[in-house]
Amino acid sequence: MSDAKALVGYLPVGFPSLQGSVEAAIALVEHGVTALELGVPYSDPVMDGPIIQEAANAALEGGFRLPQVFEATAAIRAATDAPIYVMTYWNPVLQHGVDRFADELREAGGTGLITPDITPDAAADWIATSERTGLDRVFLAAPTSTDERLRMIAEASRGWVYAVSTMGVTGLREDVDAKARALVPRIRAAGAERVYVGIGISTAEQVAEVWDYADGAIVGTAIVRALRDGGVRGLADFARGLAAARG
Repeated sequence: MSDAKALVGYLPVGFPSLQGSVEAAIALVEHGVTALELGVPYSDPVMDGPIIQEAANAALEGGFRLPQVFEATAAIRAATDAPIYVMTYWNPVLQHGVDRFADELREAGGTGLITPDITPDAAADWIATSERTGLDRVFLAAPTSTDERLRMIAEASRGWVYAVSTMGVTGLREDVDAKARALVPRIRAAGAERVYVGIGISTAEQVAEVWDYADGAIVGTAIVRALRDGGVRGLADFARGLAAARG
């Protein structure tokens, strides 16, 4: 298995605490995860399954505030060179101010944003701001996306395109939807240089399967569950097992 393949690990900022989320993110990288996806806890998620919702709610109840995203990013950046992407619904960015959010993320050492609920044709402000700041733009593509939509997504994205492996919310699935294997070449044909697959990936075997046809695999719910159930030590063991898919 090529070492060039990315393994992206998702964690919500502030779970189980702000410092705990920083330590967990660093542990992921130390045990084989190659890039981080830091989730912004949000009270009205449209994509998050029950395990991630539970963690996000715990962070919110623990006093999470948006500036902690930049604080966590800076602390993680001080310990690792791995790319750090922030996954956020668009409303928190708007409320904070698009330019202000981007500037603070860049100053903290962030790599870019993953924006699940905004499409490129509605993202002119973010595209302009990311051009100014040099931050990556990761838009989502679904099996239901038309070829025209995929071309728009591929053209607007910078860094990589997030291929949603299956329709519905995040969660654990025994089989990564076969639709992802058909979607990835469609995204590449639309012009994307790199495509990562996420949603439903929870085992080293599934990571290896995704690496066969995509440039990266994103693991979220299973990582959050490992942290919830086993703390940082359990999370490290789980990450090491995922990374073993490299062979």
